[in-house]
Amino acid sequence: MSTVAGSKVACRLGQMEGVRWLSADEQEAWRLFLRFYRTFADRLNEDLSPFGFDQADYEILALLSEAPDRQLRMSELADVAVFPNSRLTYRITQLVQRGFVERIKCETDGRGSFAHLTPEGQETVERLAPVHVDGVRRYLFEQVTEPELGQFTAFLQHALRRLDGD
Repeated sequence: MSTVAGSKVACRLGQMEGVRWLSADEQEAWRLFLRFYRTFADRLNEDLSPFGFDQADYEILALLSEAPDRQLRMSELADVAVFPNSRLTYRITQLVQRGFVERIKCETDGRGSFAHLTPEGQETVERLAPVHVDGVRRYLFEQVTEPELGQFTAFLQHALRRLDGD
């Protein structure tokens, strides 16, 4: 959207009563946050794409590799992976078809199932982990000082506690 068109929309929206609009500083921070997140995710996806993966696939495989017995209930995986259930189901289906994950029915709950990382999936995580961690380090952690990292971490912890409490 151009600045002029954006200004016209902002002017019309700004005339709406009862809305607590973002200040100029808040709006700038919000837009920078969105731009950073998109750019960061795009860069990680670019790093992983030569291997046929993206950040979302890698996240699932990494979470399963860190879980006891390399498996999690689908509902637990959805919580820690921060995926909507429908999107996670689609991703898991793709990873099953590629041989990296298998679904295991829960014996105590006929409706539930586990996602289990296969040996091929584990090998893949081990091959992709250095690429992924290098990207995270280059695109995020090498951009901040130690004190900034502490502040950033504290901010995220605080914000998540507040959001989780809602």
